[in-house]
Amino acid sequence: MQTYDNSKVVIVGAGFVGSSAAYATMIQGICSELVLIDVNKEKALGEAMDLTHGLSFVDPICVHAGDYDDCKDADVVVITAGLAQKPGQTRLDLAVANAKIVGGIVEEIIKRTKEAVILVVSNPVDVMTYVAIQKAGYPAGQVFGSGTALDSSRFRFLLSEMFGVSPRSVHASILGEHGDSELMCLSHANIAGEPLTNMPGYNAKKVEEIYSKTKNAAYEIIQKKGATYYAIGLGIADIVRAVLYNEKLVMPLSVLLQGEYDLHDVCISVPALVGSGGVQKIVPIQLASDELEKLQASATQLKTVIASLGK
Repeated sequence: MQTYDNSKVVIVGAGFVGSSAAYATMIQGICSELVLIDVNKEKALGEAMDLTHGLSFVDPICVHAGDYDDCKDADVVVITAGLAQKPGQTRLDLAVANAKIVGGIVEEIIKRTKEAVILVVSNPVDVMTYVAIQKAGYPAGQVFGSGTALDSSRFRFLLSEMFGVSPRSVHASILGEHGDSELMCLSHANIAGEPLTNMPGYNAKKVEEIYSKTKNAAYEIIQKKGATYYAIGLGIADIVRAVLYNEKLVMPLSVLLQGEYDLHDVCISVPALVGSGGVQKIVPIQLASDELEKLQASATQLKTVIASLGK
C-alpha cells in the first residue's frame, strides 16, 4: 500500500493492545511514521525496537518510541493506555481509574496539538470517549471511540461460520455499549443484500446464541489467555487507515449523540462515517422498536456511570 508522505500516528499505551495496533499498522504500511508512548518508557523502547527489527520485511516506515511532544504534528493519536480488564471484571468496573488516566493523556495531547484526530480505545471505551471529548474541547467527530467495531467483527465472523460465507460478505452490526448492554442490530443484518432472516439455514435460536457468544467473547478470551488484543489491534489499524485515506468507511463507533435516536450527551456506538478529520457524520438508520429501546437502555446505563465519575 502506498502511504501518504509525512503521515504520522502516535499510539499512547504500549501494552498488549497498543503494541498489537502498532504491529498491524506497520505491516499494512498505513502511515510513514509510527510513535509509541508509554508511562513505562523502557516498555515503549522495547516494543519499538522489536518492531524495527522487522522493517526489512515491510514497506518503508519510521517506527520509534517517543513522548507527548511527538503529538504536535501527528495526524492521529490513539489512546490505548489504562488498566486492563481482569477475569471477573466488567469494562465498566474500570471507569473511575481509567477516567483519570485518559483525562490526563488528553490534557497532554491538547497542549501540543489542536489538529490531531483522537481515537479512544481504553475501556470502558464509551465512557472514556466521553471523558476525552469533554477534556479536548475539539469539534464534534475529531474525538471518537473504537466502540463496537470489534464486537461487530466478532458477530460477523460467528455468523459467517453459521452460513458458510466469508465474514466480509456478512453485513451485521452490534450497537450500543461496548459491553454487557450491547445489542445486535438484526433488522439491518444481511448477506448480499438479502436479510439474514430470509437466508436458507437461518435459525433464530442459533443467532441468539451467536449474539451471546459475541457479547461474552472478551470474558472467555481473558479467562483463557489473560487479555484480548490481536483483533482490536487490527480494528484500530482499519480505523486509522480510514482517517488517513479519507475512506469514508461506515462502521459502528462510539460517538457523542446530541439528539440522534432521542439520545443526548452520551457516547455510544451507532453507524458512523469515518474519514479525514475523524467521524464526518452519524449515519441514521431506522431501528426496530425493540432495538431502539435496547439502545436507549444501554445509553441510560452509560450515563449513570458517567455521572458517577464526578462524585
